[in-house]
Amino acid sequence: MSVASLVEIKPNPNIPDIAPGDTVKVTTKIVEAERERTQLFQGVVIKVRRGGAGASFTVRRVTYGVGVERTFPLYSPLVERVEVVRHGKVRRAKLYYLRGLSAKKARIKEKRVSKEKKQEQEA
Repeated sequence: MSVASLVEIKPNPNIPDIAPGDTVKVTTKIVEAERERTQLFQGVVIKVRRGGAGASFTVRRVTYGVGVERTFPLYSPLVERVEVVRHGKVRRAKLYYLRGLSAKKARIKEKRVSKEKKQEQEA
């Protein structure tokens, strides 16, 4: 018997459908002592783990020449909002190869979207 069968998983409505290669802005709630604040983390999705309560996605960005990766749970209420900045065109499910690249070599081409699909996404 698994925990997922005992507890009902409620999907976070503020997280859209994301895929590896997408550039996203993730806004999370940070609790420090009695204070609560929001923190923004923008980067490229390098991994998406699906499958029940343990589903998560990993976002990578380079700050001051240092690569930083953060993993966010898909079903956590602490993830306030995920905004897709651009959809990337990739051919792999896990983009671990980006860890060894820098500057222009680490860029991901943008997925071309037709005008009709773009209007559907905005609506």
